Amino acid sequence: MGGIQSVKLGAPSIEQGYVEIFNHKDLPWTHSANLKITFGILRLGKADRFALEGRLEKALLLLSGEVQLRWSDSTSGEDICRTIRRDSLFTQDPFCLHVAQGVLVDVQSLREDTEMALLQTPNAKKFSSFLYGPEHCRGEERGKGTLQETSTRIVRTLFDKSNAPDSELVLGEVINFPGRWSSYPPHRHPQPEIYHYRFFPENGFGFSMLGEDAVQVRHKESVLIFDQVHSQTSAPGYAMYYLWAIRHLKGNPYGAEYGTPIFDEEHAWVMDPNKQDLIFKGKG
Repeated sequence: MGGIQSVKLGAPSIEQGYVEIFNHKDLPWTHSANLKITFGILRLGKADRFALEGRLEKALLLLSGEVQLRWSDSTSGEDICRTIRRDSLFTQDPFCLHVAQGVLVDVQSLREDTEMALLQTPNAKKFSSFLYGPEHCRGEERGKGTLQETSTRIVRTLFDKSNAPDSELVLGEVINFPGRWSSYPPHRHPQPEIYHYRFFPENGFGFSMLGEDAVQVRHKESVLIFDQVHSQTSAPGYAMYYLWAIRHLKGNPYGAEYGTPIFDEEHAWVMDPNKQDLIFKGKG
């Protein structure tokens, strides 16, 4: 696990239009700090439009607002138009349009302050375009029934190798309840990952555990992780949302069936329901 293992990126000044947070072309592909994903935030006013094309796989996830999306299916050639809306990151499951390289996508905002996350990565494979909605999102209360609920969180997985075998991405969201932990117990994986944070209320904060360090994170900040043990916690009183995206590596995809994540052996016991009596239950 040599080289750079984590990078914190400050909150961008998101006015209108597209603001790039990381571009995979800025570093050599094999560089230890290359996320291998181009990531940015698209913010549009009412009636604003934005077009996407190019030779990259794309995932366009709605954070808030209402948009009309137009795209063509990369296998059938059928033109499709859909309207999607999201009012809350914290209480509503996501919509995400996922397309292969070469597919033109047209975005038109139908409301003020529409915001979308855009993830792009090189991928020569062809696959059918698909609009993931709340009905496709695999939501779970991970950690429930253990650790006196101190690491119970909502994990939403949109797609991975199980339902997008030709994608080079894994994409999901986490809702971290105030004062609790998520992405726990600490774990690592060689595939690069990005976390992009939002808080409720917005002046909230949390901490991203990165190896031996704890990095404070705030609203709209991001953390890049490269094969480093990591975990998260939010401050009491503040709910924390984060978008997470992982890039598969050549010959080494991410997923439990491939042996990732790798949990820190020292703390892996906390997942065992039969060992919960080891946890202190006195009053603080």
